[in-house]
Amino acid sequence: MKKVNLHEKFALFNDYWSPKIVGELNGQQVKIAKVKGEFVWHDHANEDELFMVMKGELEIHLKTEVITLIEGEIYIVPKGVEHKPIATEECWILLFEPKQIAHTGNVQSNLTKTEEEWV
Repeated sequence: MKKVNLHEKFALFNDYWSPKIVGELNGQQVKIAKVKGEFVWHDHANEDELFMVMKGELEIHLKTEVITLIEGEIYIVPKGVEHKPIATEECWILLFEPKQIAHTGNVQSNLTKTEEEWV
């Protein structure tokens, strides 16, 4: 394993809502993504999901509240909790997720990715 420079990795792509894998550890994948606009309401029945904002601002809408994250902040969405990420402006995020997690849970949309690439 070599060190990973996240700024260099973010410079390699421009598509939104398409996580890129930058590492794996203990059955987890470390992913980065650029996001802008609204994602879809979804949940992950068996997996928690960690969001960390690297640049910009991200809202994570839950059924009962909205969690607003700024650079350097994290939020862990517990398994089974329906959520919808939204970024008004371009936002860079880091994700920690189990390797087997489905991108949009059981929801299928035009944003669903069945395979994610390494950068």
